[in-house]
Amino acid sequence: MFAGAVLLGTIQDSTIKLEVDKMGPDPRTAPEELTSGDAPATKRCSRCGESKPLTDFLRRTGRRSGKASRRGACRQCRKLQKADSSAIPIEPPMAERVPEEDDALPLPKKRTKKPLPEPPPRPEGPEASVLRPTREGIIRMRGRTDKGRRWYQETDLETAVTLVLEHAAVVVNRHTIRRIYTNKKFRQYILMRDNYTCHFCGEYGDTIDHLLPRAKGGHTTPVNCVCACHLCNQSKADRSLDDFVSDFDD
Repeated sequence: MFAGAVLLGTIQDSTIKLEVDKMGPDPRTAPEELTSGDAPATKRCSRCGESKPLTDFLRRTGRRSGKASRRGACRQCRKLQKADSSAIPIEPPMAERVPEEDDALPLPKKRTKKPLPEPPPRPEGPEASVLRPTREGIIRMRGRTDKGRRWYQETDLETAVTLVLEHAAVVVNRHTIRRIYTNKKFRQYILMRDNYTCHFCGEYGDTIDHLLPRAKGGHTTPVNCVCACHLCNQSKADRSLDDFVSDFDD
């Protein structure tokens, strides 16, 4: 009986020792016994080049986040960068600022009245007079994007009639119209029709301007759009053609 108790105690002691070996050393009592495979306690800053503790670096977020994943710059370098970026030089007020030669506005160009370009030939299809709104009081409009995808939209009867009369759409049936041009093809058509020449000053132009601005009821149609240079386009803004030319003549 005494021999059995001794054998049982020996087995229990060996079992406890195996469990302690599996758990590893206690970090509180033996920090120097950590293996070399653990995460490093320091990191080199990508800006100042100094090795600093991991606590001096912010944790990464997103896909590159991890337990020991830190940002490249330390906190001190980030504060310095933020202070440098916030120190923006303040310009003097406009009243006290002395204009320089480079700040001079470009001289206005000589603008003349030109005849409007002729519209393209009318596409085949029913007349605009056959259009009738649906029970909801709308006209269906459809077309294609620059990538060839179909789109649908609802509009009113007055807009639909204007688009048909100004050769921008054709009548499909009494409730539907179809836009003829995509945005890209319409731009190419206007620029090539006007030979890349500004309608207002006669110089090179690569933008499109509405004779009757869209803010005043104009539409993007071959009849209402002309080629214009950047300066004339910006100067005209939302004014009509007569106002723009008469203001320059005065």
